Amino acid sequence: MANVIVVGPHPDDQELGMGGTIALLAAQGHRVLLLDATDGEPTPYGDPATRRAEAAAAAAALSSPGNPVERRLLGLKNRRVEHTVEARHLVAGAIRAWQAEVLFVPYFEDAHPDHRAVTLIAEDARFDAKLTGQPMPGDEGRPPIYPRWLFHYYATHLRIVPRPSFIVDVTAFADRRDAAIRAYRSQFEANPKNRGVPAMVRTAGAYFGGRIGVGAGEPFFAREPMGLTGLGALPLG
Repeated sequence: MANVIVVGPHPDDQELGMGGTIALLAAQGHRVLLLDATDGEPTPYGDPATRRAEAAAAAAALSSPGNPVERRLLGLKNRRVEHTVEARHLVAGAIRAWQAEVLFVPYFEDAHPDHRAVTLIAEDARFDAKLTGQPMPGDEGRPPIYPRWLFHYYATHLRIVPRPSFIVDVTAFADRRDAAIRAYRSQFEANPKNRGVPAMVRTAGAYFGGRIGVGAGEPFFAREPMGLTGLGALPLG
């Protein structure tokens, strides 16, 4: 089983972009950490305490019995995230503490400055986490590590249609994804401007599921090639 970190600029980005995949990974026995760069506040109908409670409820909705999805807040400043060495080392410390082998980060093209900055921070932290002879804040004394895989999920504010490298079948976990998104009541149900977002996520899931012949799918982009050992890794027929 793998140690996985899903980095999000704000609590709810991970759930919106890949909530079904998070639930799938937890059900398969992988250790999953949701690493929130900021607390996401202020927002029109939220506050820090409410958002923390919602984030915890969302993680619980994605968890599996005996294998909870965990969550950690880095504490960077919402709306002011900057790509600095200090921020990179905070993420590198989390990578080491979790001994992450797989990272998921937001897609690198986005209208939101926080999203772009967090992606750059996480990509560079992947390298920083392997540096020997250099402790990282929050690394809990764990050794340097270089996560073998880094994938981008789509939670972008640009009106673009993703052209993914691969799509994950999340049909069996769409309900858990939807429950996790509903946990953010202050962001969606209570905010008239955002009430349609959960339905948009379901529609997108159906579209990408249709691309691979299943009920619901989530798209991902990979800069690096993935290898196959044979056609057995591909759905055929």
